[in-house]
Amino acid sequence: MKLDLQLYRGYANDEELVVFGHLFKSWAPDKFQTDRKGFKHAFSVLHMFRISPLKNVEVRLRFKDIDVTTRTMDDGFFRFNVPYENNLESGWHTYEITCKPKEVDYGIIEKAEFLKPFESKLSIISDIDDTFLISHSGNIFKKLYVMLARNVNHRKTFEDVVRHYQSLSTSGQDEEGKRNSFFYVSSSEWNLYDFIVQFTKLQELPKAVLKLKSIKTGISDFLRTGGGNHDHKFIKIKDIIAFYPQQHYVLLGDDSQQDAFIYERICKMFPVNISAVYLRQTQKHQHKKISKVLENIEEMGVATCYFKKSSEAIKHSKEHGIIKAE
Repeated sequence: MKLDLQLYRGYANDEELVVFGHLFKSWAPDKFQTDRKGFKHAFSVLHMFRISPLKNVEVRLRFKDIDVTTRTMDDGFFRFNVPYENNLESGWHTYEITCKPKEVDYGIIEKAEFLKPFESKLSIISDIDDTFLISHSGNIFKKLYVMLARNVNHRKTFEDVVRHYQSLSTSGQDEEGKRNSFFYVSSSEWNLYDFIVQFTKLQELPKAVLKLKSIKTGISDFLRTGGGNHDHKFIKIKDIIAFYPQQHYVLLGDDSQQDAFIYERICKMFPVNISAVYLRQTQKHQHKKISKVLENIEEMGVATCYFKKSSEAIKHSKEHGIIKAE
C-alpha cells in the first residue's frame, strides 16, 4: 500500500500551535506537475480527486520539545491544537509529522512549516478564485475547462493584483524580512493545495497559510469543485480572527459567490477588527445586492472598495492609509 502524508502550513500564537494535514492510500502521481501539458495535465488534475483517505491512523507531531500523537478523522484529516508557551521567534518554522499504519511494514515522514506572525498592525485574509486567480467561478463549464486545459504555468492573475498584495504584505514593516500575515481562505478543496502553493510562488504572491474546503474523494466531486455551501469560509475566517484578536484585518474577495455576505457577518461579529473590505467585480456591471451590502459594511465604520481593476483597489488603499502612498 502506497502512503501519502500531505501536510499544510500551520500557525501559532503565544499560547498555541496549530498544524494539520491528510493521510491517504494514494495521491496524484508525482503530486501536481507544473510542466504537464495536454491530456497528461488533465489526467493529473482528475487524479487528485481519486484518493482513498486512511481513517483512525496514529500520526505523530514533533517540534522542539513537542512530541504528541493523535489519530486521523474519517476523511484522513488530522489536526494538532497544542499548548505552547515557550519563547518562539516570529517567522516560519519547520515541523515534522510521522506515521506508520499497523497494516504496513514501513512508516512515512514529512515536514512542513507554520507561521508565528511578526509584530504588525495588519493581517490580510483573501479569497483565491476570481479574487487574485482568474478562475471563471461564475461559469462552471469554463472553470472546469480552464482547470483541465491550462497547467499552473499558464494560469493568470488579474493585472496589478500582485503589486497590491505585495504592498499589503509590507505595509508598516520597516525591517528587512518582516511581513504582515496572509491567509488564503477559499472554497477550493484541499485536493488543490499543491497547485495553489505552486501558483502563488510562481506569481510572487505573499506566502500564506491556506484554509480550504473539505477533501473530495471521487471524480464526480471534481464536477462540483468550489461549489456548494460556502459557510465553511465564515467559520475559518472567524477562527483566524479569534486566534489573533489583537490584529486588524483587510478582507479581499469577489462578487461571484458569497464573499460579500460572509464578510458582512464577520464585520458584525468583530466590530473593531476589520479595517477594510475589498470586492472584485467579475461581471460587466456591479451587483446591486453587493453594493447594498458594502454600504451597510461602510456604515459600520469599515472602509470598502468595489473595484473592477486592482489599480482602483491600490488607489483606495493609499487614500485610506492601508498601504504607503508613493
